[in-house]
Amino acid sequence: MHLGYSKGEGNLPSRHLLVLDADPAVHQALEGLLRRDDRAVEAAYDSNQAMDLLRRLPCEVVVAGQEPNGRGDGGALLRQVRTVRPEARVILTGDLDPARALAAVRHRAYSYFHKPFPPGQVAEMVQQALNASAWRDDLRVISGRPDWCTVDIRSKLEAAERATQLVREMTADVASAAREDIASAFRELLINGIEHGAGSDPRKRVRASLIRTARSVLVEIEDPGKGFSLKRLSHAAISNPEDSPIQHVTVRAKQGARPGGFGILMARNMVDELIYNEKRNAVLFVKYLT
Repeated sequence: MHLGYSKGEGNLPSRHLLVLDADPAVHQALEGLLRRDDRAVEAAYDSNQAMDLLRRLPCEVVVAGQEPNGRGDGGALLRQVRTVRPEARVILTGDLDPARALAAVRHRAYSYFHKPFPPGQVAEMVQQALNASAWRDDLRVISGRPDWCTVDIRSKLEAAERATQLVREMTADVASAAREDIASAFRELLINGIEHGAGSDPRKRVRASLIRTARSVLVEIEDPGKGFSLKRLSHAAISNPEDSPIQHVTVRAKQGARPGGFGILMARNMVDELIYNEKRNAVLFVKYLT
């Protein structure tokens, strides 16, 4: 069943997406966001319909929620999809449950969103999934406890985005402002580790841990690099003198670097404590929840 698509100049779509959910409102919310001239968005309301469509059509991305009566195990669905379309990227949706989100990533779902999910963020993740290649091993769950999660992350920006969404799910019960501070600080520091510590080399990995206590969230990120000295970070906003808050912009322009350099400063302002190890290839931040 087609949710609908535009044919452009009469050409049939070259790409197929599948939305599996028992709730018609979910289909309606995603249809307009996911539809493009070159895409067909297929609709399934249970796994039997989904498997039939997957056998007939080369669906590249599947957005899958619960089936009727709340049925639908993410792991079982992932196994079913892989038997038919091994390379399909599956984005699972479901309850607010950190353990379920971790299990989804551990079983190589592309991502997980709890309901009610922000359709725009799901659409962005779908676009990233469509563009993804060699993605299966980008996230490795080392510790899958909701109160102590550790993930090895391939040195790729798309892996950083997937890991950041997992952090949002791990802190989904936290007040929204604090949750976004945690996710944003995590993303900035992780990208620093990927770009500077690992040199954006996809053969290297960055390790991140998120630990929950009764009153705080702690995040540690360690990259494989040699570390750095703050005295040598003239290209970063963290090193700007008080009387010249954008001096690093001039330095970056002279170096031919892309605009930016605010990551560490932004992260420090979004969390309550931020410290580096002696080598400065590992950073720990704390966000208090009281």
